[in-house]
Amino acid sequence: MRDFVIAGMEPRHKWVPSRLLLVAVVASVCCASRCADAAGLRAGVAKVDVTNREAGPVNDPLFVKALVLKNDATTAVIVTVDAVAIAEIGSIPNEFLSNVRRRVEQSLGIAPESVIVNASHCHGIVCTDIEDRTVRAIEQAAQELVPVTVGVGQGHEDRIQENRRLILKDGRQVDVRQAYSLPPDEEVAAIGPIDPEIGVLRLDRADGGPLAVVYNFACHPIQAAASGGNTADITGFASQVIEDNTGAVALFLQGCGGDINPVMYKDVHFPRDAEPLGNRLGLSTLAAVREVQTTPDDRLTVVNEHLDLPRADLGARIIAVEADRERLVDSLQGTYLDLKTFLPLVTKYRLDPAHPSYESHRYLLDEALGRDDFARLDARNRRNIEQYIRNVHTMEQLTRINTNLALLRKHQQQNLAAGSRVLDVELVGLRVGDFVLTTFPGELTVQIGLNLKQASPQEHTFVAGYTNGYIYYAPTTEQLQNVGGAQEDSDCLLAPHWQGIYEAKAKEILGSL
Repeated sequence: MRDFVIAGMEPRHKWVPSRLLLVAVVASVCCASRCADAAGLRAGVAKVDVTNREAGPVNDPLFVKALVLKNDATTAVIVTVDAVAIAEIGSIPNEFLSNVRRRVEQSLGIAPESVIVNASHCHGIVCTDIEDRTVRAIEQAAQELVPVTVGVGQGHEDRIQENRRLILKDGRQVDVRQAYSLPPDEEVAAIGPIDPEIGVLRLDRADGGPLAVVYNFACHPIQAAASGGNTADITGFASQVIEDNTGAVALFLQGCGGDINPVMYKDVHFPRDAEPLGNRLGLSTLAAVREVQTTPDDRLTVVNEHLDLPRADLGARIIAVEADRERLVDSLQGTYLDLKTFLPLVTKYRLDPAHPSYESHRYLLDEALGRDDFARLDARNRRNIEQYIRNVHTMEQLTRINTNLALLRKHQQQNLAAGSRVLDVELVGLRVGDFVLTTFPGELTVQIGLNLKQASPQEHTFVAGYTNGYIYYAPTTEQLQNVGGAQEDSDCLLAPHWQGIYEAKAKEILGSL
């Protein structure tokens, strides 16, 4: 066997068997490859069906999806659930989050504060063993870590959503809900904003194939299915479009959708169907995903902080709303008409205001004879029609007041029973490459998300509400001047000055990432 001389080495090292050298080189390359993998970002993803198939007909499946991210220093978990909330309301129990975190820490050693769980806010019903299936998804994802490249991008979708708060000409605000009627069109002056941005995080395998797509968007997924069956709604259909076209697992993070409805939410002329809206969102997200370029990037940071926010004292407002209700009840007047006589009468008077009671020649005859019988009949009927309509509008206002007054009383009792004037909330900041996310455990209204995006020092900033718990709605300070008028400001535990405290802390967290 021929000697192999390495330049610069002492004679005692002058030869090495070539076969041993080859093994050593291969081992060195493999070690370098492993070290490179260890130094980079790795990710694993999994999805588990969590549809409750005992709760009635099923239109489409609900899922829990888990994305585990890991570099040499940090592990983070993003979990998305097709459910209305993480505890408090809906079918997920209050102990769910703490139990999942405890079990994942025991089985995988992942710190509880690094587990982020977001609810899509669809109104689907999940299975009773949701906790077990969530843990299974996280454990499966953790067992399938692979090296990934990272990219971030933005999409745009403004066709499927509308702000549901209506600003009236008298300064009051009401919202568009199934629970009560809308105000008359002539009273509406303006509507609130939407956020059309779709935030996208793309993770690709080493071979360039997409592993996972995380996307963030603000809209209530409450359109429902035409079949009436259990559904993951708009975002479930959107995720299916993305997965069918990429092979990746699509994880939806609900944004600041507190006051954002599906477009045409009160339509009564067509069956309610979330699929067309979901398809549009999915295709718009897919267009953004295809534009994202991924690169090696091992930056992974999780910041978890708790913040005390002030609880509201709703006592005075409840008294004021009750007084407003009493005033409206007292304003109801007896009417000559009932529903049976009103409907055909108002149709006639809207169809031909000049000759509603008979054909025009009968009116001409009265005029020629110097009579006003039909004119006086029409005047009386018009007065009765208008009084009936005023009563209807008053009763519609009462339905809004009664619905929102019940929410105010409920939350006043909760705040009094809490024994504390502050509410503890968990806030998370997450960086994955250039993708930056901040979270909140309630239904943030859209303006707050727009504020944080504008104020953030990070170029690609996204905001997820409905995360790591549920504290009901979190409207702006301005919206909370309208308490009792809309769901967002009535279904709320927070005092009006909460917004400034929260936004200051969120900006601080964003600045630290």
